[in-house]
Amino acid sequence: MAGENLTGIKEFILLGFSDVPNLQVLLFGIFVIIYVSILTGNGLIIVITKCDPALQTPMYFFLGNFSFLEICYTSVILPRMLADLWTQRRIISLSTCAIQLGFFLILGGTECFLLAVMAYDRYVAICRPLYYPLIVNYKMCVQSVFGSWISAIAVQAGLTYEIFSLPLCGSNKLNHIFCDAPPLVKLTCGDNSFNEFPVYANAVLFGMFPFLLIVVSYIKIITTILKLPSATGRSKAFSTCSSHLIVVGLFFGSAIITYLLPKSKTSGGTDKVLSLFYTTVTPLFNPLIYSLRNKDVIVAMRKLLPKWLDSSCK
Repeated sequence: MAGENLTGIKEFILLGFSDVPNLQVLLFGIFVIIYVSILTGNGLIIVITKCDPALQTPMYFFLGNFSFLEICYTSVILPRMLADLWTQRRIISLSTCAIQLGFFLILGGTECFLLAVMAYDRYVAICRPLYYPLIVNYKMCVQSVFGSWISAIAVQAGLTYEIFSLPLCGSNKLNHIFCDAPPLVKLTCGDNSFNEFPVYANAVLFGMFPFLLIVVSYIKIITTILKLPSATGRSKAFSTCSSHLIVVGLFFGSAIITYLLPKSKTSGGTDKVLSLFYTTVTPLFNPLIYSLRNKDVIVAMRKLLPKWLDSSCK
C-alpha cells in the first residue's frame, strides 16, 4: 500500500483551474454566460415543445425531456464550479462529493439511454412509417423516458456507493473540475486497474451499448433514405436526423474517450477538457443545433416569441 491511508477522509480539494490563477475571473465570467445560455436555450426548447400544437409529436416529446436533462445535468456541475472559481476555496466534503457524483452519473446515464431512444424514434419514423403511430405512441414514449431514468438510478447509485466504499490512499486532491469517477478511482488503494473495472463496465453499459444501438439505427436509416426516389424526400429525411447525429457525436465522443481510454494514457488536463465537452458544450449547443437546423422549431419560435414579447410589454 503506497502512501498514507486516508480512508477516514472528510473532504476533497478540487484542483479545477488552479493551475491558471490569473484567469480565474475570466473563466468565472465565461462559465456564467455559458450557464445562463444553457438555462435559457434549453428552457426555451422545453416551453416551445409543450406550448406549440404542431410540436406535440414523439420526436419533440423526447427533445423536451432531453433539454430538461441537459439543464439538470449542467446544474449538478456548473454552480459548484462557479462557486469554486469565485471563492477560490475548492474544498468539497465527502458527502457532497458523493451526492454530486451520484446525480451526475444518473443524469448522464439517462441521457445516454434517451439519445438511443431518440435514434429508435427516427428509425421507426423513416424505416417503418406506416407502423409509426402504432409503435411510437404516447404510452411507449412515457415508458421509454421512465425506463431510462429507472435504469440509470438503479445502476449508477450502486456504482457511486461502490466507489465511495473503496479505501483511499495518498493525496485527497482531485485533479478535476468536479467529482467524477475516474479521478476518484485514481485515489484508491490497491490495484487501480481492478478498481477501475466497474467504471469501465459502467461506460460500456451506458456508453458503448447505447452508442452501438444508435449506430445500427442510423445505418438502417441511411440505407432507407438512399433508396428514396425523390431528392426532396431524401433531403427532408436527412434534415430530421442531422441535429440528433451532431448531438450524439459531441456527447458520446468526449464521454467514451474519458471513460474508456486507459487512465495512464490521459493527463488531468485532457480529462478536464473532455469533461467540459459533455457537461457544457453539448448542453450549450443543443438548442442551437435543434433550432437552426429544424424548420418546425424555427416556425414555433417565430409564432411564440412575438406573443411573449407582446404580453411582457402590457
